[in-house]
Formats: sequence, structure tokens, C-alpha cells
Amino acid sequence: MYTSEDRKLALQLLNHSVELKKGENIMLQLVGLNGIGLIRALTEEVRNKGAHPFIKIEDPEINRLLLEKGDDHFWENQTETDQLPLMKQMDAFIGIRAAENIYENSEVPKESNRAYSQKFLNPVHFEERVNHTNWAVLRYPSAAFAMNAKMPTEKFREFYYKACLFDYNKLEQAMKPLEELLRKTDLIELKGEGTDISFSVKGQNWIPCFGKRNIPDGELFSSPIIDSINGHITYAPSVYQGKPFEFVKLEVENGVVTDFDSSNNSALEEILDTDEGAKRFGEFSFGLNPIISEPMYDILFDEKIYGSNHLTLGNDYEIAPNGNESNIHWDLVCIGADVYLDGELIRKGRQFVKDELKGLNPESLV
Repeated sequence: MYTSEDRKLALQLLNHSVELKKGENIMLQLVGLNGIGLIRALTEEVRNKGAHPFIKIEDPEINRLLLEKGDDHFWENQTETDQLPLMKQMDAFIGIRAAENIYENSEVPKESNRAYSQKFLNPVHFEERVNHTNWAVLRYPSAAFAMNAKMPTEKFREFYYKACLFDYNKLEQAMKPLEELLRKTDLIELKGEGTDISFSVKGQNWIPCFGKRNIPDGELFSSPIIDSINGHITYAPSVYQGKPFEFVKLEVENGVVTDFDSSNNSALEEILDTDEGAKRFGEFSFGLNPIISEPMYDILFDEKIYGSNHLTLGNDYEIAPNGNESNIHWDLVCIGADVYLDGELIRKGRQFVKDELKGLNPESLV
């Protein structure tokens, strides 16, 4: 019916991530049938707790058809008739992304993506689900996922559960000195190959992430002062809206992207032209999961790579705002840049060098 690993993951999601209680409503969403075992485990454990599961199982190809043929009126109707009223009744949400083909939506037109984001994704998920439920989202392992990670299928499965079932309580404690330091920081600088960029985070809120929302987890995020960002930055491979990028380079002046280069410039230009906020930044984060070392074209993993940072194009988060509003939120990852806080080197490449932060290095956590 389901594996022992899926039962362990289900229990961690329910007990640690969303802290589900008796009598609460929880939406369990599965996109792609590959993760059906985990949904079965979750459903059983939800009922064992005396809570109420609401199951949504979606086919990625049908979702693509809806994206391609949807418009403002279609997504407004989906939101107002079904999705938003239901989400407002949820205390918790777990979303499992189990599609086999990460490029399924690569040919969806720009206007269709805009309509979906503006009329459905933002009101249902970013505004209601993110702000008013205990939620967690994750991918599910598959042979296709293993291919993107350049691993044998079984080795990838082992890696997946190791990364997801990591001791997040230990990571929570190790993050505290960095969080305290960042709350007192004004200027952050990233310097490395193809990267020399600086920005202010003075007075900004910092959010430690240790298995409560994204699985696998391991990041500490905030947002930069919106007009303080200057310099250039080079990012690792990424996939956004089903479109692959082997690299992305951005030139930034006073918080606005002024020039760019990538392996797919026509797609990048289209994304940057989504709206005014798409050329600005809404998040900055440290990746801190000691199990995840290389990009695998999946942002839920890639943004947690140890020794990485992501400086995110698009919308901010209400919990750590900087005033940027956009229909996109693209977590682009920069790996291995030296990090300076108010002129002091705290991370050399991928290793923290400041004594109180060395507990975040992989050899201290694993």
C-alpha cells in the first residue's frame, strides 16, 4: 500500500511540519500519480489523528491543458467558485509535486501564465494558503527526477529520504547564531566567479526554516531593501515555468535588472517583462541543508544547497516584506560566493569561517 519511508515522511509532515491537530481540516494535493503511496500514508495518519483530509489528485497533462486554454475569466471562476472558498476552510495544506516531466509547461504562452498567476495562484495560494494555513510542499522521487540529479534511481531515492528526513531540530539550533548576526547586519556582499553584488538588509525580518514549510528544508531568508541592490550575479542551472536555463547572469542598478544574459534569453526576457516587479527582488536567503550539494533543476532542493544563496526575482513574502509585488517568484541560486556582512567575511566559498557559524558546515550537522 505504501513504503515504510513514506510512512516516516507522512508522520514528519503531519507532526513536525504542519502540526496537525484533532478536528482540523487539511488539504492533501497530489500533482501526478507517482506519489500516490505518500498520499495513502498521509490519509491514513490524518484519520488516525481524528482530523479531516480533503484529497485533490491532479494530472499534470490536464493541468497543462487548463493552463494553455485558461484566461482571466476561467481562473477567476475557478478561484471564486471552488478553490478559494475551500482553501479558506483549511487549517493545513500539504502539496506533493509528483509530475514526471519538469518541462510539461514549457510551451504555455506568457499571457496564459500571467492569467493563472494573477487570478488563481496569487489569491488561492500566496494570499490565502501561505498566510492562513500551516502548509508544506515537496517533490516526490522518480526515475525522471533522478535523471535531472544525474543519479541512479535507487541512489536518488536514498538521497531523497535522507535529505527530507534530516534532523531539523539540530539545524534549528545551529541556525540561531547566524539569525542573530543577520538581524544586526546592514550590508551584505556576495563575491565570487561572475558575482559581485551588494545590498542592505537593515531592519529586515529573518525567517529560519527547519522543516515547517518546504521539504527538504534548510534555509534562512529575508528580503533586501528594494532599491539597495547593485552589482552583478551569476546563477546555477534553473527551471522556471517549465523553461530550462543552464545559467542566468543579471546586472542590477538600484534594485532593478538593467541587463541580462542566459542560455535562453528569449524566455528570460519574457519572464522579466511579466510586470514591473519581475525586474526587482523579493527575497534573499542562505541555503543550509548539509545533504544537498549540487543543483538538480528542482528549486525545492536547489534553494537549500549548502554554501548557496538565492536572490529571488519577483514577489516578496508577507512575513519578510520589502514592498515588491509581482506575479512571479523565481528562486535563482548562486553557489559558493564569499559572503561578507558589514565588511566581515563570514563564509569563504561554501564553508562558514566565523567561529560561531561553523556549526552550519556539513561536517557539523551530519
